[in-house]
Parts: sequence; structure tokens; C-alpha cells
Amino acid sequence: MLIKIGEFDFTECWDGIFYKKLSGFPKITDWEIQTILDFIRYESNHGRTCEIEAEESVLHAIDAYRSLHENGNRISPPEKIAECTACPKYKGCMTDLVCHTSPVESAIQILDCGSLLSPVKARKMTAAELKAETRNAANDPEDYFEYIMFAWGNCQAGDRLVMERKLGRFPDEKDLSEDFTPGVRFFFRYDDLIQHPSAVFEGVLPLKIRDEVILNDWVSAIIVPEIHRQQVEPVVPKELRSRVHFLQNDCKDIWEWSEKVYEYVKKNDAKRSLPGKMQ
Repeated sequence: MLIKIGEFDFTECWDGIFYKKLSGFPKITDWEIQTILDFIRYESNHGRTCEIEAEESVLHAIDAYRSLHENGNRISPPEKIAECTACPKYKGCMTDLVCHTSPVESAIQILDCGSLLSPVKARKMTAAELKAETRNAANDPEDYFEYIMFAWGNCQAGDRLVMERKLGRFPDEKDLSEDFTPGVRFFFRYDDLIQHPSAVFEGVLPLKIRDEVILNDWVSAIIVPEIHRQQVEPVVPKELRSRVHFLQNDCKDIWEWSEKVYEYVKKNDAKRSLPGKMQ
């Protein structure tokens, strides 16, 4: 795997290259270094080596921090991460909440079984089969399909992927505005979910979790577009009813919808106590 550190539109991993954008290039923060070292450790644990392309000052900063990371030192994310500044309101990723987004058909299955499942478990296919699918446009390695992936709570990437899978192509501006159809979002408090026993930090996403997340133990809120109420409401388990919310999509585009659902969850659900492990 190749790690390129510099000035990009945003941070992403695509076709064997980790493009790491620095919020204050050419300066690098301890948090940004931690994500890079997390990526290297994850890749090493799965038999892949990493090469870094960056300015000398950045390479020196990473080497200086490496011993702290290897000794288990971890720092919390800043309140806002400004690596991606595409969203009109926040100009960055807000780090109090994370979410997983799915199409309504998948959300019904998730609610029926009571858990988020990794692609391997949810689709009952091998990781090799999933990697070979044409929908794996980023050419993700097999092990990626053994995990449930999460984005920051105000991010639109999950809904964008739902639209991409629905259309069978990359969505254009019209697809993300007047033709936009939101998915179902499962929200979690970041500080809670990092305590999950199968949580993994791999440097690109806020975190991902191997195999399964039991909703009743961890989910803070589930946001369903109002147009899907009749499909979804009958399958909501009794223990999750207070955490399922139906919102009208009266927004002009994917950005406004992302803002609306994030603000709603932050205001109404992010501080509620959870049963089981989270008490």
C-alpha cells in the first residue's frame, strides 16, 4: 500500500493508495499522525507493507511520534476535523457522532435481525467473492468486507454510496439534489462505540467493527426517511422503538439532508442513556 500525504480534496483510500490530506499542510497534527500509524499497523496486521510519500518535515514528525503510538498512547479526535471541508455548514467532520447508512431494503433486514452485520455475514458470501464484484470500485482488499464501516455523523458519504449502488454508477449533481433519495442512518456516539470489543482503528474511517454490532446495546438513533414509514415501522423491534425517528426529506440536496439529520440526532438523542453495556 502506498500512503501519499499532502494537499488533496479529502482523505480516502482508493485502489491501493491512501491519500491523506493534512488540514494545515505542510504542518501535521498528532491526530493526523495517529491515523497514519493506525493505517500502517492495520495493513501490517493483514500482511501488507506501506510506503510513505511526503515532505521530509512530515516524515520526521511521523518518526518522532512512532514510539508513543507503539507504546499504546492514543489521543482523542479534535471536535472538528478539517481534512474534508466540502460540507457547506460545518466545513469539516464533527466527531461526536458516527453513522452507518444503508438502503431501506437492507435497513429492514438489519432491524429484523437486530444487528448491523459485516458484508460477509449480511450477504452470506466469502470475502473473495465480494472483492471480485464490480461494485468494489475502490478495489478494497478482502479483509475490508469482514467489517462494518462508519463515517462521521455529519458526513454525506454513506448516502452518496447508497445512491451509487441504486444507480449503478457514480451519482451526478442532479442525483444528489432533486433526484436524491436518502438511505436509513444508524447513529452512534463515537466515545461509546470505540469501547466495542471488536472496534478497529484503521486510519481512514473513524473506526470499523468486525462482524456485528447489536443495535440495542449500542445505537443512539435510527433516522428513516418519512416516505419509508409504512415499510419500516412494522419491523422495528419493541426495544428500539424510542430510538427510531421518521424525518421528512424537505431538503434541497444531500448536504442539507446530512445537516438536518445530524442536528436532529445531536439535539434529541446523542445524550440518552443506553441499556445493557452502555449503562
